[in-house]
Amino acid sequence: MKRLILAFFIMFLVMGLLIGGLAYFKVNQIMGFIRLAQSGAFAPPPTAVSTLVIGKSAWTTNLRAMGWVSPVNGVTLSTDLEGIVDKIAFASGTRLRKGDLLVQVDVSQEEAQLAQAVAHRDLARLTLQRDQGLLAQRTIAKSEYDSAEADYRQAQATVDLYKATIDKKTIRAPFDGVAGIRRVDVGQYIAPGAPVVSFHSFNPVYVNFSVPQQNLGQVRLDQDVAVRVNAFPDETFKGTVTAINSLVDPGSRNVQVQATVRSDEEKLRPGTFVNVSLTLKAEPEVIAVPASAVDYSISGTAVYVLTEAKDKAGKPVHAVRRQVVTLGDSRGDQIAVTAGLKPGDEVVTAGVFRLRDGGSVVVNNSIQPENEPAPAPADS
Repeated sequence: MKRLILAFFIMFLVMGLLIGGLAYFKVNQIMGFIRLAQSGAFAPPPTAVSTLVIGKSAWTTNLRAMGWVSPVNGVTLSTDLEGIVDKIAFASGTRLRKGDLLVQVDVSQEEAQLAQAVAHRDLARLTLQRDQGLLAQRTIAKSEYDSAEADYRQAQATVDLYKATIDKKTIRAPFDGVAGIRRVDVGQYIAPGAPVVSFHSFNPVYVNFSVPQQNLGQVRLDQDVAVRVNAFPDETFKGTVTAINSLVDPGSRNVQVQATVRSDEEKLRPGTFVNVSLTLKAEPEVIAVPASAVDYSISGTAVYVLTEAKDKAGKPVHAVRRQVVTLGDSRGDQIAVTAGLKPGDEVVTAGVFRLRDGGSVVVNNSIQPENEPAPAPADS
């Protein structure tokens, strides 16, 4: 039993000596590194960064919104009177001029009635002309002439009535535009008000979008608008604000704005969702940096400016200086800097989170972060 206790005591003593020795070695090693760092003989390797020489450029502040396209002229054509479709004079999706025939409802009965009414009117006209001569010769009474004149006017009204009926059964293009897909066929019976075809003009078009009420004071008529659509990612359609709603929506606290946009190749179709960029203000000269260049911390918002320094051997090296800045508006990948930088400063654009004030760096500009004022969406 005594031997067992002695063995355990020796084992714990040996383990204690080993642990103590290891701890002593590590403490001495760490203290050596600290003394080495304090002496300046040791320095961490330089940090690889990307940089950009900044300058002043035009700056526009934009408000972005989702919008939708609506036609300046757009209707669903229908007939006022019932009947049988006698003729379809257009193909779906074709361009037509104002007044071109689209659909003719059967008017054979009305045409016969019109011919009868025209004959009656012509007879009434002859009678009126004859009675006019007889009245001048005082061979008939004035009342007889008045009766002939009334007959003529009534006959003319009947002619106009049948012409109007035929016109109501004749559907024509109300303006220059493009016909949609027809909804009727030859021989089909259509009731009054039944849709025949949609008809729209595509240039220009309206783009409707909403603006938060806090931005309402920055929106005005004739303001520039840029429109992009996913179907044509490389194109930007230009327009201007032409209407601002008089009421703010009580639910969303937004106000609806309407812009008129050119679509020369008619690529903007009614109902399409679009991305709208409204120019709120434009400044001629502003310093801007990529958003990735900004370092946000409790000590203030700053960027790192590239400077020249010398190492312990006197060789020139790149170092960085932490420069506190005042930021302005942002757009896309960029942020405006209103104070703290000047044109010609070279700022770090990538690797900021690894830097410290006065640290050495090595510049590698083979890869630069995104720096687009109006980047296109990744899925556009």
